[in-house]
Amino acid sequence: MQLNSNQIQEIIPHRYPFLLVDKVIEMNETKIKAIKNVSANEMQFMGHFPQKHLMPGVLIVEALAQAGAILLLSKPEHKNKLAYFIGIDKCRFKGQVIPGDTLTLEAELINFKGFMGIAQVKASVDDKVVVIGEIRFALDK
Repeated sequence: MQLNSNQIQEIIPHRYPFLLVDKVIEMNETKIKAIKNVSANEMQFMGHFPQKHLMPGVLIVEALAQAGAILLLSKPEHKNKLAYFIGIDKCRFKGQVIPGDTLTLEAELINFKGFMGIAQVKASVDDKVVVIGEIRFALDK
């Protein structure tokens, strides 16, 4: 399944400047692969860092969490709920992301019970991993 930005905004509540997923290119019951096109026009580059633009790691992790939220909240049983980012484990930053990069976001649901779960996540640029880890989340009851 593929989704454009308008369809993504029907699933998750995030909006500019905090919507960090531009397009979903693949999605099934347990996995999602999405894209974030990084542009020098984004607000964070005004201060991080003006002399050498670098996407903050926390925003890369947030983009991964948003991709995971799209995966979960696209399911009919979770429609109109919110997904809360409650933790990250085993996170490693392995590279930098700069304007002009296409950030590929991948999340795989590895555990979900009741209203809480865990997903393995990976962000990459040109097939080079820049962030890897696990995110924990909770859904509205």
